[in-house]
Amino acid sequence: MKFFLTPLSWLYAFGVWVRNVLYDDRVLPSYKVDVPTIAIGNLAVGGTGKTPMTEYLIRLLSPKYKVAVLSRGYGRKTSGFRLANEHDTAKTIGDEPMLIHTHFPDIPVAVCADRVQGVKQLQHMIPDLQCVILDDAYQHRKLRAGFYILLTSYDNLYVNDHMLPRGTLRDLPAESARANAVVVTKCPQSMQPIDRRIVSNSLHLASYQHLYYSSIGYAPLQLSSTPLLVAGIANPAPLLEHLQQQFPETELLAFADHHHFTKSDIRLILSKAEQYEHVVTTEKDYMRMLQTPLVEALGDKLHVLPIQTDLGIDQEAFNRQVLLYVSENNRTTLNNSTPL
Repeated sequence: MKFFLTPLSWLYAFGVWVRNVLYDDRVLPSYKVDVPTIAIGNLAVGGTGKTPMTEYLIRLLSPKYKVAVLSRGYGRKTSGFRLANEHDTAKTIGDEPMLIHTHFPDIPVAVCADRVQGVKQLQHMIPDLQCVILDDAYQHRKLRAGFYILLTSYDNLYVNDHMLPRGTLRDLPAESARANAVVVTKCPQSMQPIDRRIVSNSLHLASYQHLYYSSIGYAPLQLSSTPLLVAGIANPAPLLEHLQQQFPETELLAFADHHHFTKSDIRLILSKAEQYEHVVTTEKDYMRMLQTPLVEALGDKLHVLPIQTDLGIDQEAFNRQVLLYVSENNRTTLNNSTPL
């Protein structure tokens, strides 16, 4: 199969290379806005922890700065610019923005496919805006963000991957050079210094780039027996492994990332759930389940498992780099500064 997919990967890679060259040579226009912008993204298709990283940055920055989040709103049934409000659902703004809006109701969360127009709209609506966090915007070359955070999974580093369709890369590994910070996500809690050196040597980062390591922090679940895991995310393997540490027989019922549950899906889930005392799902899936009879039908049997980014020993250095960027580039701070 790889033999047949490799030529297709070459064709895809060539198309991506041409697009990047057109932006690099300014043939295709790109724009820089006058507010600090932090773009979070990856080179692969999904599954690296962009939403937990977005929430981490909100918790880091919002106590000091007026922050907003801008996402594409993948999977939503609406179009154009939309600022999340109390009437929105996963169908109107997408499951990930809806999750962020639910966790941080006081933080402006907007969706717009055109990130340049999205940022301008936010600036118009929020005159004192001091930072925009761009979720999944690494490939959005039309907007030149001020700070790029590139995520790559520990178990599938972009240097070991292949371009679509042979692998999961949607952008060339060379594009990692645009990142200010590279975060290796989903690292094992028991990661040793030698493991960090092996990863560092594999990535060959430039001297101006900073490398950090993070793991997933799971909230505790009180389960009395083996659960059924229902997950429509890009990479459910770490979550399944986490549950199997306590319940080795945990079964995974997997759906595509951002999948909206159909009537047949609901019947399948409820049928499977009859065999279990507990059903575990992710917060992102729960946002979509709320639009179905699943939540009510499963009742107390349903458990939602929150996750967070845990930077461990790298937290202080990472926080310092991000805060320094926002502080030095914040237009409100600069405009209000006293001339020397």
